[in-house]
Amino acid sequence: MSDKVVTEKTALARERTRPRYDASTVLETCVAVFNEQGYDGTSMEDLSRRLGISKSSIYHHVESKEAILGVALDRALTGLEEAAAAVRALDGRAVTRLETLLRTSVEVLVDRLPYVTLLLRVRGNSDVERRAMARRRQIDHLVAELVAEAMNDGDLRPDSDPAIVARLLFGMVNSLTEWLRPRGAQPADELARTLTVLAFDGLRPRA
Repeated sequence: MSDKVVTEKTALARERTRPRYDASTVLETCVAVFNEQGYDGTSMEDLSRRLGISKSSIYHHVESKEAILGVALDRALTGLEEAAAAVRALDGRAVTRLETLLRTSVEVLVDRLPYVTLLLRVRGNSDVERRAMARRRQIDHLVAELVAEAMNDGDLRPDSDPAIVARLLFGMVNSLTEWLRPRGAQPADELARTLTVLAFDGLRPRA
């Protein structure tokens, strides 16, 4: 058997044993690597090794590393923006709408944990990141508005800056990305309930 035939058979065998990925699986795997190594610290070669496919095969699914980042950040932001839009459509007292937004944001975070984790780590080093941060600020503004309105309604103590209170509230939500694990034992609704109870009722037992 000629060396050429052996080489061709070996190449075909390797191709058959390579994992088959669709676009969704490629995205999920790339986001995992970004979260482990940092987006800026990850190369296409790193992604190729993790996926077990060539860089050209990755480009079959996505245009570039930055395009992968854009899709991933959009997945996180879309969920958060839908939660914000639902709250904007609600009637009732601001404090109730604020609690609803916190609960649904926790649920989005749990459901899309790797993507929200990546969103919280971007620093505005590219156009994609800056656009994502601008979209996130729109949600931050809604939270601050709800806090200010709840203070004016007398439902929250009025002696604090609404913007700071908003950051602290959602700092609690965002901190879940530091210790929550996918498929963990904590149901999203239980995490959301605990967080809102602590945020709005505090730790002290009521008399």
